[in-house]
Amino acid sequence: MVATAATSVFFQVASLPLESGKLGGVPTNADTLGIKSKSSGTGRLKVKANAQAPSKVKGNRVGVMEGLKNDDDAPASPPPRTFINQLPDWSMLLAAITTIFLAAEKQWMMLDWKPRRPDMLVDPFGLGKIVQDGLVFSQNFSIRSYEIGADRTASIETMMNHLQETALNHVKSAGLLGDGFGSTPEMCKKNLIWVVTKMNVLVDRYPMWGDKVQVDTWIAASGKNGLRRDWLVRDWQTGDILTRASSVWVMMNKETRRISKLPPEVRGEIGSYFVDLPPVVDEDGRKLSKLDESTADYIRTGLTPRWNDLDINQHVNNVKYIGWILESAPLPFLESNELSGMTLEYRRECRRDNVVQSLTTVSGGGAGGLVDSGYVECQHLLRLEGGSEIVKARTKWRPKHANTFGSLGQLPVESA
Repeated sequence: MVATAATSVFFQVASLPLESGKLGGVPTNADTLGIKSKSSGTGRLKVKANAQAPSKVKGNRVGVMEGLKNDDDAPASPPPRTFINQLPDWSMLLAAITTIFLAAEKQWMMLDWKPRRPDMLVDPFGLGKIVQDGLVFSQNFSIRSYEIGADRTASIETMMNHLQETALNHVKSAGLLGDGFGSTPEMCKKNLIWVVTKMNVLVDRYPMWGDKVQVDTWIAASGKNGLRRDWLVRDWQTGDILTRASSVWVMMNKETRRISKLPPEVRGEIGSYFVDLPPVVDEDGRKLSKLDESTADYIRTGLTPRWNDLDINQHVNNVKYIGWILESAPLPFLESNELSGMTLEYRRECRRDNVVQSLTTVSGGGAGGLVDSGYVECQHLLRLEGGSEIVKARTKWRPKHANTFGSLGQLPVESA
């Protein structure tokens, strides 16, 4: 449109003169004033080119017809309009050029040609991608202000949500996402869902607001009917490992809520994505001790799921359990220590109408005086008010701002 407008300014070509005798014709001589010329042989009458509109002179009306003269006295007709004698005004020419340059500059600025800063290259839409021969899924996250806690670092719930998000996006990117939430097409046909039975997490350092993290995840077989999923969380800029986690998953029938064997059809869907690597977190072989009212140091009762705590499978999201576990830990202990590791054993699911109790015991018989004693272990239990166990857990804590855990090093994920 800009080019067309500019062309019309540069090249103003006059339209051809039309015959005044035809209907709709636009004459280019005296007929433009609406006066027809009269011919009588050789004595033709013409209207002066500079004829003026009627005006009053000393009260008498003078018409335009008084300006009519014989052909012999009339001036020659004006030259026809051509490109040469009809060049545009220079101000119009300058305005057209300015319009062209402004429009071109606007279009140029709208193009996404500028190189991005390194901190803008961190997967801004959180889509993730499959890397390393299609066996590892990698996704980047930026720590948001609403994902940090009172100590200005990302909460453990934030870290666990990142793990869960990458696991689901891994299935989606592999083209295995069926109608269910994380279920493959064959699982949907058989009404099966994945449920986690055990998870081990080690945290070396928590990222802060504005930090960029890269989460890598992959899957492996776990026995005949299980699946193991591992995660590595790295600092995107330095490559240092911040968190590593391993989990074991089994199948549950969505209707009967019973554990199911891994069907051959489902194994055929996911078997080609299995990675032959050991877990990134060695399993803690110690048995979780029994915990009840008589052995617990702290008990929190009356915990009920909110609507937003439920996932698409209509049970409480497993990340919510971690928050409930910490509900029974004493506040002074949480203010002085940070979670460095945990082992979770999921026993049964929690539904919307359940009421939950949280029990905690601190090694050494209490939280007092343990802040300066290095690592502290706690035992936890989430159970229904009727006594049925939901989650048993062991957590490990260290004094805040004391990253004595050391570097976890580079694990051989690149060889996957």
